[in-house]
Amino acid sequence: MSVPAEPEAAGPGAAGPGAAGPPASGPGAAGPGAAGPPGSAVSRQAGAAAGSRASARASTTRLQRLLALVPYVTSRKVASIAETAAAFGLSERQLVDDLNMLWCVELRSPDPYCPIDLSYEGGEIVVSQADPVARPLRLGADEASALLVALRMLADVQEHGSTVGRVIAKLEAASGEAAALSSQVAVQVEVPGPAVLSRARAALQAGRRVHLTYYVPGRDEATERDVDLMRIVVVDGRTYLEGWCRRAEGVRLFRIDRVVAIEVLSAPAEIPAGAEPKDLDQGLYQPGPDDLRVVLELAPEGRWVADYYPCDGVQEIGDGRLRVVLRTADARWVRRLALKLGDRGHLVEPAGLAAAVREQAAAALAQYGLA
Repeated sequence: MSVPAEPEAAGPGAAGPGAAGPPASGPGAAGPGAAGPPGSAVSRQAGAAAGSRASARASTTRLQRLLALVPYVTSRKVASIAETAAAFGLSERQLVDDLNMLWCVELRSPDPYCPIDLSYEGGEIVVSQADPVARPLRLGADEASALLVALRMLADVQEHGSTVGRVIAKLEAASGEAAALSSQVAVQVEVPGPAVLSRARAALQAGRRVHLTYYVPGRDEATERDVDLMRIVVVDGRTYLEGWCRRAEGVRLFRIDRVVAIEVLSAPAEIPAGAEPKDLDQGLYQPGPDDLRVVLELAPEGRWVADYYPCDGVQEIGDGRLRVVLRTADARWVRRLALKLGDRGHLVEPAGLAAAVREQAAAALAQYGLA
């Protein structure tokens, strides 16, 4: 994980807890050579165990896919191989392998050991005699709860909240006890000013460029930039505009509560062909190839850093102290963090930046006669 590389994105720490846990240690911990030399009995046993686990995961995934495949086809009466493969993220050959597997499935009703009947001649799939598994899978309690919580959050920030509300009501009626569980969870979302959000939505719908006056806290200044918007996203309870920034010449995220002003321009939005929205599944901040590797040693009073910022590694080093590794492209942010920590932690790497922080701290203390 990494701390944001650009000041346009939200400030470090917005991603919230996400630190990796301490590495395993002690007898039996995995490490170089733990599996034994190649060809040894230990190595063969470890390889067999790993292969068994991988095979079990693959079998479970395939079973889930088969249980979803039958209702998908039967609800359409006839489905093309190309369309179905695309819907399930498979190649056509993988889909045909799954269909051949279905031929081997026998159901216990309506008659004992009744085989599923299917064909896929001419590139079209037809499934019959599959009534017991033709009904779409029901959501589990955890799945229904997660979906309801997300929908309630969406209803708070979307202008079409009534539409989302009707979906929530239907899902609650179908979910039973899962709906009651989800009602105990609430996600607080920072709702931006209605004027900024409505203008951003209008620009997206019209395909227009916008001019942003955007506050950058790291430099304590308001910047001016033209942006071709791509989408509006909510991450960790905060709303962001994502788009092609013509000032930075790249895809950037802008925290909407830091947008001082937004103007919809007459120019059309022109997003370069290769520009893609950021994959936010792993969090807001993700490492880049040129990011600094930062190592900090933290006193017990500074352990909050490991909880507050995404870390590549966290290690206990005794007496309640931690050694953490994180990545960032912003050396200025590292300086501010190190100075803020004071005696609650110190910067170990990069060595040159650590020396500069010590000099800056000494100069600051000298102003008070404390050097």
